[in-house]
Amino acid sequence: MKSLLIYYIISFTISSSCIANTDDVQNNTQQLTIKINNALQLSSGIETTTLEAYNQQTEFIAYGKAVNLHPLLALRTRYLQTIAESNRALAKFKHAEQTINRQQDLFKNGVSSKRNLQEHQAQWHIEKAQADASNFQAKAIIDEAILVWGQALTDWALNSKSDNLSDFISGQRKLLQITLPSNKHLAETIKTIVVDTTGNRNLAHKADYISATELTESITQGESYYFQSTDKKIKTGMNITAWIPENDKSDTGVNIPKSALIWNMDQAFVYIKTDEETFHRRIITQYTASNNGYFVANTIEPGEKVVTKGAQMLLSEELRGQIPSEDND
Repeated sequence: MKSLLIYYIISFTISSSCIANTDDVQNNTQQLTIKINNALQLSSGIETTTLEAYNQQTEFIAYGKAVNLHPLLALRTRYLQTIAESNRALAKFKHAEQTINRQQDLFKNGVSSKRNLQEHQAQWHIEKAQADASNFQAKAIIDEAILVWGQALTDWALNSKSDNLSDFISGQRKLLQITLPSNKHLAETIKTIVVDTTGNRNLAHKADYISATELTESITQGESYYFQSTDKKIKTGMNITAWIPENDKSDTGVNIPKSALIWNMDQAFVYIKTDEETFHRRIITQYTASNNGYFVANTIEPGEKVVTKGAQMLLSEELRGQIPSEDND
């Protein structure tokens, strides 16, 4: 076992210097070389995969907030109260209408006096005015809701048979208002975006489109939209960062497995196999989460082989090789 460990350590030749060519400086990629023979690769469980070109939709960043629903719920309460009053007023008006029709027949037949008919006509006008006022008030609340909240949320809130707001009231869903930069637009085909409260794209959760808003944020002057999210981290009033797909644009790069990306000293990197016995550590400065791993646009080329198993072991041996031995003290 000891001889195997000595052989294992000797089999690594570590170059602690950077490959200082112009392209590496521009791409901010630092490559540290490790050599390991095929037999030791096999016994150590090192595995690689050849990367293929991958297209990912281009995104831009927008900002927003988790909206307080209390004003909308207050409108809902006012509306339902007004509808109840309107129904009562309408019932009284129908009763008054039936009464005046009966009084008109009685007056024509000489059974009822003209004064009695006039009194019922006056009551009819009063009941009609109250019924009309209730209808106007209900319509005014609808117009106010649409102006502030848009048609979709208004329909959800003011429909007494709808339960679309129940998840928002219980806290299972959060309403988000996302405002785009002034020079950006939301494509009609975009129905899902990703959002996060910390601004970390790799921690982002999806949010679903609801509708455009009728109001916009006064500073940015950009288009504003409502989305809904089930992300439990989001609390009412929190600021939100959103990543919005641009429908007609995409980036070309590679998609690396999650197991290939490792971290050390707050840096993310992968190991690239450049020949049968040579591995390079390559720093990854920009990456975004994808369905199957991480999308990298510039640092890695299609056709390169990335280590998917054993990368942590390669890092451990690289760091061990950088520790001065006692004989050199």
